[in-house]
Amino acid sequence: MRRRVGRKSRCAVLVLLATGVVSTAAWASGAPSRSVEQWGIFELALQGPSEGNPFAEVQLKAEFRRGDRVLTPEGFYDGDGVYRIRFMPDEPGAWTYVTKSNVTELDGTKGEFVCVKAGPGHHGPAQVCDTFRLAYADGTPHFSVGTTCYAWVHQGDAMEEQTLATLRSSPFNKIRMCVFPKAYAYNSNEPPYYPYEGKPLKDWDFQRFNPAFWRHFETRVGQLRDLGIEADIIIFHPYDRWGFKSMGHENNLFLLRYLVARLAAYRNVWWSFANEYDLLKWPMEDWDQYMKLVQEIDPYHHLRGIHNCRGWYDHSKPWVTHCSIQDRDFTKAQEYRDKYHKPVVYDECRYEGDIPQSWGSLSAQQMMRNFWMGSLAGCYVGHGETFKHPQDLLWWAKGGVLRGQSPARIQFMKDIVEALPYQRMEPDFSRHPDVCVLAKRGECYLMYFAEAKPLAFNLPGDGPYKMDAIDPWEMKIQSMGSTGPGQFRFTPPKPDYAIRLTR
Repeated sequence: MRRRVGRKSRCAVLVLLATGVVSTAAWASGAPSRSVEQWGIFELALQGPSEGNPFAEVQLKAEFRRGDRVLTPEGFYDGDGVYRIRFMPDEPGAWTYVTKSNVTELDGTKGEFVCVKAGPGHHGPAQVCDTFRLAYADGTPHFSVGTTCYAWVHQGDAMEEQTLATLRSSPFNKIRMCVFPKAYAYNSNEPPYYPYEGKPLKDWDFQRFNPAFWRHFETRVGQLRDLGIEADIIIFHPYDRWGFKSMGHENNLFLLRYLVARLAAYRNVWWSFANEYDLLKWPMEDWDQYMKLVQEIDPYHHLRGIHNCRGWYDHSKPWVTHCSIQDRDFTKAQEYRDKYHKPVVYDECRYEGDIPQSWGSLSAQQMMRNFWMGSLAGCYVGHGETFKHPQDLLWWAKGGVLRGQSPARIQFMKDIVEALPYQRMEPDFSRHPDVCVLAKRGECYLMYFAEAKPLAFNLPGDGPYKMDAIDPWEMKIQSMGSTGPGQFRFTPPKPDYAIRLTR
């Protein structure tokens, strides 16, 4: 027998979202559209019971069908008697849906909508492509150039809007960001919202979510999406004074279901299960269960990774889509690729800055070098910035503005790589470790010299190559005429130098 919770009559408010989440007032008053963009968000809002604990007592999902395909996202309670189901249609055409619930008022709501082809610049979720690479769902390459702003969504509107403005003109197309607030050096302020009902510091009900927090969080995720930036959402971390790292296994599972229900329909979401997971000292089987659960309930199979401190998670496990690693040794790139056969993302290779901690005092030159070496080794690299500030406004922790010299150089490198057919280029690990080569044999080569050491190899083909000298720090490109084919020899005039050969 179906359980009936509450006595309110069934009332459905249909909202179709092509670009993002709108306000509660718009949900209530806006006229519904009959179409939604491919990889946009279709949202169904239903009125239901508010007594008891709807977060824990009410189950809700919907079956979305197109032909023989069926996708089943879970719904969630958004407070004030409102339940929502969000769906990201990935295929143009007519879709139908029907809701399933243990509550009579929420069960059996049916409808349909039309998914229209994605507009310009909307490429869908990032996915693994050809073993080691990333591409969007429509096949557009994704050259991931990330940054870290752990607690930027916990700083209040003024600074968060400043962060978005900075990102708008930055080279970064991915950002690592925490669900929970962070308590660590240079990050001691209290956030404006908390994810659970209760009061700080540790009086929380882990079975009741705070909808205001989640609306705020998902708004920021949507704004990143509109900037073309992937939200690499860090679910758990050890830097905590509120008790969120000690909720217990069952509450962690409860959180994951709610998180996926609310956010999986955003096309720019990645799931990062932890920052420095090994510092939490949780059983390995718990981590496995968390990742397998999300793999099971996320209808869109967003990218899933987990970040380390000293101990490594086994990235070869099938529920891990890519290697998210903390390391600054780019000579190990081949080892990681050969061992895991997955995209390798150096998400944390230390930070450009001047704080006393060694991990936060990298020079701009070294950060620039890391991006060249990692990218030409067939991997992806993440940036961070930690410059001292009298109000502890460090980008790595809180966002705001970028003060370093590496972002402009990273943009310069990104433009060079993206102008090449880099998805079809392979790293050549046969050279000296200080020389990184990315090549499409017989067509184009991009080489980076960390040191001024000679390079010699045979250029294949029966015609010449255009040769360009690149100064990564000065951000200059100079034509050097043509060369080859045949034996090619080159010694850079200084360290941190690059050349490009194209047929």
